[in-house]
Amino acid sequence: MLLATDLDGTFLAGSPEDRQRLYQLINAHPEIKLAFVTGRGLEVVLPILADPTIPIPDYIVCDVGATVVDGRTRQPVQPLQSEIDARWPGERVVAEAMAAFAGIERQEVPQQRRCSYFCDAADVTPEIRRLAAALGCDVLFSADRYLDLLPRGTSKGSTLTALVRLSGIDTDAVLVAGDTLNDLSMYQHGFNGVCVGDSEPALLAATRGLSHVLHAERAGCGGILDALAHFGFLGPRGAAAALLDSGDRGKADLAMVYHRLPFEETVEEGRTVRRRPTSPNGIIPSLLSFFSAGRPGSWVAWAIHDARRAQPFETHVEVDPERYPGLVAARVPLSKQEVDVFYKRFSKEAFWPTLHTFWERAVFREEDWQVFLDVNRLFARRTAAETAEGATVWIHDYNLWMVPAFLRELRPDLKIAFFHHTYFPSADVFNVLPWRREIVGSLLQCDYVGFHIPRQAENFVDVARGVAPLDVVERRACAPRYLSYGCAVGLDEVTTAIAVHGRRIGLGAHPIGVDLARIGGILDDARTGELTAALRAQVGDTRVILSIERLDYTKGTLEKLLAFERLLETRPELAGSVSLIAVCVPAAREMTVYDSLQTSIEGAVGRINGRFSTLSWTPVQFFFRPLPFEEVIAYYALADIMWTTPLRDGLNLVCKEFVATHGLAGSAGVLVLSEFAGAAAELHGALLTNPHDVKDLTDTLAQAITMSRPEVEARMRQLFEVVRHNDIHRWGQEFLDAVEAASVAGRPAAPPALAA
Repeated sequence: MLLATDLDGTFLAGSPEDRQRLYQLINAHPEIKLAFVTGRGLEVVLPILADPTIPIPDYIVCDVGATVVDGRTRQPVQPLQSEIDARWPGERVVAEAMAAFAGIERQEVPQQRRCSYFCDAADVTPEIRRLAAALGCDVLFSADRYLDLLPRGTSKGSTLTALVRLSGIDTDAVLVAGDTLNDLSMYQHGFNGVCVGDSEPALLAATRGLSHVLHAERAGCGGILDALAHFGFLGPRGAAAALLDSGDRGKADLAMVYHRLPFEETVEEGRTVRRRPTSPNGIIPSLLSFFSAGRPGSWVAWAIHDARRAQPFETHVEVDPERYPGLVAARVPLSKQEVDVFYKRFSKEAFWPTLHTFWERAVFREEDWQVFLDVNRLFARRTAAETAEGATVWIHDYNLWMVPAFLRELRPDLKIAFFHHTYFPSADVFNVLPWRREIVGSLLQCDYVGFHIPRQAENFVDVARGVAPLDVVERRACAPRYLSYGCAVGLDEVTTAIAVHGRRIGLGAHPIGVDLARIGGILDDARTGELTAALRAQVGDTRVILSIERLDYTKGTLEKLLAFERLLETRPELAGSVSLIAVCVPAAREMTVYDSLQTSIEGAVGRINGRFSTLSWTPVQFFFRPLPFEEVIAYYALADIMWTTPLRDGLNLVCKEFVATHGLAGSAGVLVLSEFAGAAAELHGALLTNPHDVKDLTDTLAQAITMSRPEVEARMRQLFEVVRHNDIHRWGQEFLDAVEAASVAGRPAAPPALAA
């Protein structure tokens, strides 16, 4: 069958439940062909297709029938389009002729092969009709406001009829749906039709008495569903027999959807062994804390499933019955190959470089995108099965970009929140992604989307503007918490709510904090003091400059080494008095993209030490290995200067951990921080530097080395005040509070109470 439907008031209208049912029905049954038949121009229809919950049409008939294209390729349907083109005298010819008439106003909307105007009924004079006839055009006036001049013989109904004939579809297998007089021509060609609830009275009057037209009571998609049953489409039980059942609801009122499990799994002697996570950043313990009171919840994450193992795959595993009695880990089974493609290859080779503005390094493979979609769909299905009615779902980071789209289709009742841990770039960078419409369309299914800093939230708004028409609902000043003009990622005002397709979406900045209690516990351990003293003995009286980061071209490690080399060249008096300790954590073995970078870094270290070393002093101590977090804290305590200079970073927690270490220990150090790290917008008191400018890197480091003690202490007090107040626990709670506030703001207003 073919469903040919108008958009506004029809296919895009109705209750959320009815829309979900109809869209699921179409997606689940490929034998249902779909045609959008609309007065809009094609350019205005395209943003609707960015909404991933809306089925992709097989055909788009727009411009009141003057344009007809394939819904997937957007290419004209021939020979229909050529025949319409041949009847059109041309936009300029029609517009210049119509300019002689007063009282009509040209519509400023995208339009092809038609000229559209605003006017009153009295303005549609016989002179206009005679002019149109002379030009070879038809006149269409609808809704007491809209005037269209179209190629002769062109209407929604005539183009649809020609399309049905060309496609070989039986007339009885067509259902047309509309709600205004503009749709009347669709009902005049013998098709079964439905005027959905709340249709324009003029359309109802014009179709009254037609046996093949149903006047439905329910609006929008509800009326279409009623018509499918009324006319017996899809079998004797109609659409009801074909609708997808969402199944039983789960029990979780909060679901964390994260690529990592809340524990570490290893296989030892054929058995799966689970241990507490050793992740240093404290995010997982913070997220777990929301389940400490026995709150019913699920943690949805992947687990490697080897089909060759005799041991059955465990979908549900207890996390910690004593500390989190209501929490289960809902494991999504992925093969090692799926993980390698989805995470280690595609995410790191396509998305990671683009997000960090290194789009020239990105590799886009359509087959990898399909794996990415499959994995995200599995996460969405698992989440839908875990959650209770109206539950909150908190999805984490770009690896799961498409989960909101799949999840909203399955469970429109859920409150869906997304936190983007990685940097979100400007539109001119993000739009390089071949799948940007699908990705942004998915994120627009959320009730709330959070980023680290205001600049990233505003970048998202700019990207979304190119995908769908949106209205800015709310804006707020960024100061005093965030820098407005003092760094590359500063911003004075940020958008905190937008409306897209009638849905309100909250936006916010939530820079992640650190786990102060964990750092304090390590500092209180006597072994940490002993290790710090031993490290101090190794470096002697030199001032220690510390650099700790993963092996990644976004971290600016090589640029930093070149700046340190320049410092030793231009400031020879520093020889023997400063030491750079550079710790570089290796990437996973499968990530060969970093091999050449590692070679370049090791070459630079060797060259610097070869040029400047003495018998008693080595300028660069380089460690290419991961360090236990306890050891990292000892290095923080040792360092006089923390040199954190990523070329681009969503936030950067290393700099906050350094500040927390010195603040809790009552000591002081200097933080030299890239102004392209998200944390630069938040950490008042840091020395900001441009990592793309070797001179600025060198000069700012020299400033840190020569800074007076009172200034060092004053800056550290300012930094620690920020880090101590905005810790990891405040981050999590403020995010969930913002999700709840956005959900309340997005609900339809309750009707006013009747007076007693």
